[in-house]
Amino acid sequence: MARQLDEQITARYPVGQRLRILDAGMGQGTQALRLARAGHTVTGLEADETLLRAAREALTGEPAGIRERVTLLQGDGRETGVHFLPGSFDVVLCHGTLMYAEEPDAMLAGLARMLAPGGLLSLVVRNGDALAMRPGTGGDWRGALAAYESATDVDRFGQQVRADRLADLTATLAGIAAPLQAWYGVRVFTDNVPSEVGLPPSDELALLLDAEDRAGRTEPYRRVAALLHVCGVRG
Repeated sequence: MARQLDEQITARYPVGQRLRILDAGMGQGTQALRLARAGHTVTGLEADETLLRAAREALTGEPAGIRERVTLLQGDGRETGVHFLPGSFDVVLCHGTLMYAEEPDAMLAGLARMLAPGGLLSLVVRNGDALAMRPGTGGDWRGALAAYESATDVDRFGQQVRADRLADLTATLAGIAAPLQAWYGVRVFTDNVPSEVGLPPSDELALLLDAEDRAGRTEPYRRVAALLHVCGVRG
């Protein structure tokens, strides 16, 4: 996702421009810190106290110049109107968070309002068009058959999550004045790898990332990815 996000940012903004970025549901802050290191001003929202504490601890290990560019707040994407004025950000991220939202359309509309004109909205969601892939490739035939009739999935922690279909997201983005500009598949080949399996050696990891990146951009592979990375641009 980092490559895809950087690609979209580079396509829309001059090289070296320092952007105002909101990361709604930032988790442990990995993406937020990466973007701050690249020179951008980043605001991270996270509702989970444990994850927020981990992000703050990670931030303390950064140089002062980077720490000054990062603001971490407790909250989530539903509360953007409480913290910020409309049009406050050039880029808004909502990665892996929308699937837990009870009212996703309202949350998306709120996030889109935070964008300045021409701003980038970057979403990572569960792919509702490929829910049978994980059980099917794992040999769970009953689960694969049930997935065809489902609009939900189970995350890696066993929690039930909502899945989104690309056609529905495309319509929603058009309706909130941030129409779809690009989309990618994420975790085409690696979705069934257990979370406890560590990373492979660096040379093999580089090949894995290249293979996933290529698949995430290529038909028909990207359509069966576990996740979708969807990018809209504010009109």
